[in-house]
Amino acid sequence: MRVVDRDDHIQRLTRGVSYTIAPVLIVAFAVLYPVPTHAGRLFAWNIAPSMTAMVLGAAYLGGAYFFIRAARASAWHTVKGGFPPVAAFAFLLGVATILHWDRFRHMHVAFWLWALLYFTTPFLIVWVYLRNSRTGRPIATGDRVLPAVVATVTAAVGTLALGTGLFLFLMPAVAMRNWPWPLTPLTARVLGAILCLGLAGIGALLDRRWSSARLPFQVAAIMLTLMVVAGLRAHAEFDPSNALTWMFAAGFGGLTVSVILVYAWMERTR
Repeated sequence: MRVVDRDDHIQRLTRGVSYTIAPVLIVAFAVLYPVPTHAGRLFAWNIAPSMTAMVLGAAYLGGAYFFIRAARASAWHTVKGGFPPVAAFAFLLGVATILHWDRFRHMHVAFWLWALLYFTTPFLIVWVYLRNSRTGRPIATGDRVLPAVVATVTAAVGTLALGTGLFLFLMPAVAMRNWPWPLTPLTARVLGAILCLGLAGIGALLDRRWSSARLPFQVAAIMLTLMVVAGLRAHAEFDPSNALTWMFAAGFGGLTVSVILVYAWMERTR
């Protein structure tokens, strides 16, 4: 029987996949976030209003940062937590593509890049995760861990995001009637897939090492900050009479500040 070397190294396959995906996400961010009103003619499908385009762009930049760090990391356990959420996100977008096939610009090169990405990435990411997990180092005595309350709250927030994401994805018609800015069935499901990235927060209970949580916290800070800025840029698209508008503003604003403060505190006391 072959003995697995659990030295926590990053395999070449993991680095290669990460280096391949990161540039695609950077280009997608550049198309969607800086000038979201142009996304309709540059992207695989027409995204409106601009808030939805910018939220998707924020997720892409966070993903690009994650894959760049994964490609350059020295230890598998420091990046492993990001792969299951990315696989879930990509799988849901692949399903959304099939369900809303008629909404896409099939003759546009951006559509073929989109289809290639979301019809292959879920399986590729799972393969990478399963292969590289065999080298992972388990938690050892002396590893610095998240305080129990921080890990629990992080997991609770991740569970809430995951639940909201599944609601948007599975019941888009209901979500469209209640969401603080206009949605279509496709954009509701896309937002749902983005929120399912909250699956990463649940990992804080499975592996409480700060070295494992550091990168997910960094990615969350990037995405949340960009989403808050997007909300300020697209404030006219929100319905001020909808209570969710104010819950969205308070929740995302407070969560962004909290993530940054916890990260700074953990780094300072490391």
